[in-house]
Amino acid sequence: MSDLFDLTGKVAIVTGSSLGIGRATAEAMAAHGAKVVISSRKADKCETVAEGIKANGGDAIVVPCHCSHKEQLQNLVDKTINEWGKIDILVCNAAVNPFYGSLSEIPDDAYDKIMNTNVKSNVWLTNMVIPQMIKLGGGSIIIVSSVAALIGSAKLGTYGLSKAADVALARNLAVEWGRNNIRANCINPAIIRTNFARALWENPEIYDRAVKNYALHRIGEPEEVGGVAVMLAAKAGNFITGQTIVVDGGLTIYGGDG
Repeated sequence: MSDLFDLTGKVAIVTGSSLGIGRATAEAMAAHGAKVVISSRKADKCETVAEGIKANGGDAIVVPCHCSHKEQLQNLVDKTINEWGKIDILVCNAAVNPFYGSLSEIPDDAYDKIMNTNVKSNVWLTNMVIPQMIKLGGGSIIIVSSVAALIGSAKLGTYGLSKAADVALARNLAVEWGRNNIRANCINPAIIRTNFARALWENPEIYDRAVKNYALHRIGEPEEVGGVAVMLAAKAGNFITGQTIVVDGGLTIYGGDG
């Protein structure tokens, strides 16, 4: 039982891992023995994360990548395999949300950017990684979605659409490739203390209004998502596939009477 969360010998790619949830996930996986690939658009920030992991005894390399560019995703996969020979774990975390407002008002270019980055890039990347996972005899794919996939929003509608598509993507990957011992799951966080959500937690008034709807009466921390990712990647999650694991402090279940 002591090896339930052991990732020793595993190789993990984590996109969008220079900050926030992606960084916490990469650091958590490295702490549990995985070799991790730190990737985002900004190489210098990736290097900072990788150096921190190595300073703590872990193993990490940097492969910068803009997930909206198919050739850069292929380069990410190729360089990882060239360096470490395989990819056991893929965490699709990179995402954007350039528009805050009604679905009726979103410009076409903003809609396309959200759907291309948050959905199409995940389809591309999983299709690139799965063939070598089949040769390995299995693997774990983790897509970081959002509670926006599960609840309606007057201001985050397109973002929610993209994250709901990611949930469907994980389910379909699980069905298509389960026979090859490839598992695919989504993690759906609520507000987490990251730069991506800074506007939602930095202002005390907005923060207080938000946490009233959380059963735990607080927002989440990045490592609380990273821990779930470790579980899904490790032996502890070997019989979990096609699932949406909600990490929301009780937002989606809280009735507000406690």
